[in-house]
Parts: sequence; structure tokens; C-alpha cells
Amino acid sequence: QVQLVESGGGLVQAGGSLRLSCAASGRTFSSDTMGWFRQTPGKEREFVAGIKWGSGNTYYADSVKGRFTITRDIAKNTVYLQMNSLKPEDTAVYYCAVDRAIAVHTTKENYAYWGQGTQVTVSS
Repeated sequence: QVQLVESGGGLVQAGGSLRLSCAASGRTFSSDTMGWFRQTPGKEREFVAGIKWGSGNTYYADSVKGRFTITRDIAKNTVYLQMNSLKPEDTAVYYCAVDRAIAVHTTKENYAYWGQGTQVTVSS
């Protein structure tokens, strides 16, 4: 079992930056993928970024490449999402999640554990 708690959301102007944090409690494994997803009303929850807990290998959706950076702090059991050059279309509830599979997945169905989400609003 893993419990996840996100923080760091808020309101920011277009072009600004935010850093989201996801603190994990419980057992984590080197093969875990820690992912960030986002969702807006009426739309599917979509993959944003992922990181392999052990190797640190990272994966990004095309829409955020070059603007968002995912990192992890093993000592703190925390994953971060640094979001720069934010756009109004980045407005969403952001969730962190854990996938226990060795393969890297970008679909929400593969992620077994979820945080409660944090709202990010980007004004134009």
C-alpha cells in the first residue's frame, strides 16, 4: 500500500511557474513508476510525466516536453513536478499516482494508487 499526498497547486499567470510535490508513505520499489496526470471537467485523465523510482528515467507527454520537469528525492520519498512557461491550457487538477509494473505505462488504468489531486489554474 502507498499513500500519496499532493501539494503546491495554485493560481498563476500565463508564463509563470509552479512546483508540485507528491509525498509518498508506505513501501516503494525501484521498479515503481511515479506518474503525474491531469484532468479537466468532461475530459479523460491524461498522462503528463513519469519517473522510474529506481533509475530516475523520465517520460513526458508531448504537450509538456521542454516546459515540465519531473524529479524525485528518494530520501524524502517525494516526487516533484516543476512546471515552467505555464499556459492556460495547463489548467487542471493534477494527480500523482504509482504504477507497480516494470514496464512504463502512460494510461491511468495501470496506476493502482492515487493522491487526492491539487488544482492548478493558469490565467491568461
